[in-house]
Amino acid sequence: MKLYFAPAACSLAPHIILREAGVTFSLERVDTKAKKTETGADFLAINPKGYVPALQLDDGEIVTEGIVLQQLIADQNPHADLVPPRGGKERRKLEEWLVFLATEVHKAHLPLFWPATPDSAKPLFLDKIGKRYDLIEKTLSDGRAYLMGETFTIADAYLFTLANWADRAGVALTKWPHLQRHVGRVAARPAVQAAMEAEGLKTRS
Repeated sequence: MKLYFAPAACSLAPHIILREAGVTFSLERVDTKAKKTETGADFLAINPKGYVPALQLDDGEIVTEGIVLQQLIADQNPHADLVPPRGGKERRKLEEWLVFLATEVHKAHLPLFWPATPDSAKPLFLDKIGKRYDLIEKTLSDGRAYLMGETFTIADAYLFTLANWADRAGVALTKWPHLQRHVGRVAARPAVQAAMEAEGLKTRS
């Protein structure tokens, strides 16, 4: 497998999951502005959508969209216990978290990174992110270690990835102590440490 990634982008989540699953894979960095990979390849020829992540399977198939990649890796490596089995209540709960993170948390951050976003609009996006983190904080406040309970899942890798955008987005995670502890807990995992090091990143604590 080969993961096309950009440092600290949402591709960090499947990167973490690949390492958690013990998969043999390679990395190829992408300049998402120039649409070129580090080897000089035209990234649009690999993924016409032009954004990461993209995962090249061993048979050459290219798979895109983060929550698809995350589930694919986990389902192909059931020994890692990163997702509940398909078809059950727990899997539906996990999928709810993945869609919530993708559509409500991930997408709410993006306008804060766009130079064209007027300063007057930023408080609206910060308020939206805050309300989403309020919900996550309430979930974690029952003392659970991870979003689904005591077991680390792919949803935790995704949440960790998004929470690492907080400083750049102007979001103070100290407002959500349970979320902040969750981020620190995930950051301490060896697979997460390895992924962060490979991307040249520092872990949040």
